[in-house]
Amino acid sequence: MSDAFRKAMANKLPQLPRTKAPWAEEHEDEDEDEDEDGQEELEDEEDGLGDLHAALPPPTKYGSTDLTPLSASSFFQQALEVTPSSSSTTFRVYLTPPQISTGKGKGTYLICHHGAGASGLSFAALAKHIRESSNGELGVVSFDCRGHGKTKTAGSSSSERDLSLPTLLDDFTGLIQHIFPDSKESPSLILLGHSMGAAPILSSAPILQKKGYTIPGVIVLDVVEGTAIEALPLMKSILSQRPSTFRSVVDAIHWHLSSNTLRDTEAARVSVPSFLIPDPSNTSSGGEKQIWRTDLLATEPYWEEWYRGLSQRFLQAKCARLLVLAGQERLDKELMVGQMQGKFQLEVMPDTGHYLHEDNPSSLADTIVQFWRRNTRVLVLPPKIGQPGVPGMKLNNVVKRVGED
Repeated sequence: MSDAFRKAMANKLPQLPRTKAPWAEEHEDEDEDEDEDGQEELEDEEDGLGDLHAALPPPTKYGSTDLTPLSASSFFQQALEVTPSSSSTTFRVYLTPPQISTGKGKGTYLICHHGAGASGLSFAALAKHIRESSNGELGVVSFDCRGHGKTKTAGSSSSERDLSLPTLLDDFTGLIQHIFPDSKESPSLILLGHSMGAAPILSSAPILQKKGYTIPGVIVLDVVEGTAIEALPLMKSILSQRPSTFRSVVDAIHWHLSSNTLRDTEAARVSVPSFLIPDPSNTSSGGEKQIWRTDLLATEPYWEEWYRGLSQRFLQAKCARLLVLAGQERLDKELMVGQMQGKFQLEVMPDTGHYLHEDNPSSLADTIVQFWRRNTRVLVLPPKIGQPGVPGMKLNNVVKRVGED
């Protein structure tokens, strides 16, 4: 959640307990499909700074740091266009498959759903670090949901702007079933949702499980139902403080970093361009002016349904649960009770903002890999002493020998 929102909500909800859940101790931790030019081309995003230009230095004075956009090919192995059956939407999907050793099963994918206004490339830096932290054993799938990034919806513009929870849920489950059509042969899937993305992944988990998919865990990033619902009256004001256009893509990256919206330069260079599109009103030749790809104010009718009932769905998920929050966030009453009862793993990442997966991707990757290992690897206990077929003396002989010593 934005820093402005955090300040406004500081006293609305009880403070987060500093202790972890009792059970959450530490344990052990194809070539890319490219565009015709041979390299994944990211859409440029640029926000018109308006009055903020006077307050921010131009990009050339940001320092010696390079702010030019980065290709998705440096972070994912494949970029695909996927159109599920009975769907009018063609999704842009970014994918890095797991490296599966012989005899080690079908592997696991982390399926990522971004928040409103972002894109699948907001998980690019995280995907890179997950690959490194898991030695390539944990795969990653990220995609642009409708109305975002390079995903395109045929038909009226209202269809593309339909971000209601039922539509997001249908899109997500349809995409999963298209990529992994046979649930019995499918790898296991860990579902991750950031902000708005938490709603469809939590609603889809029981549906996918009923269809035979293995869902060992769900992960929610920086969203709490009570806090989000309380914040809704403030959202218009928060959104109105953003620039409406950018002079260039580099200018947009610069604004995101200078305003502390994003805090990691590499993550911003790959994700920010996908948040924007060229301004259609800019008719000058060679103009770079950019506008937001997604009109967040137009999504207002769906805000409440994204978050209403989120805590209950999270606590009722029939798998392992991980909640990661930025800074000293607040829990609502339902999550606070669940956390005290040890019903989910809670992690707090200091010195990050709402886009914690971009602000500190390496730390979050380590947390996710540990969560994956803890909840997918079968613990094989040694056989009991004296069990038939097990070499060694029986328990009573052991007791006798100890007594003799």
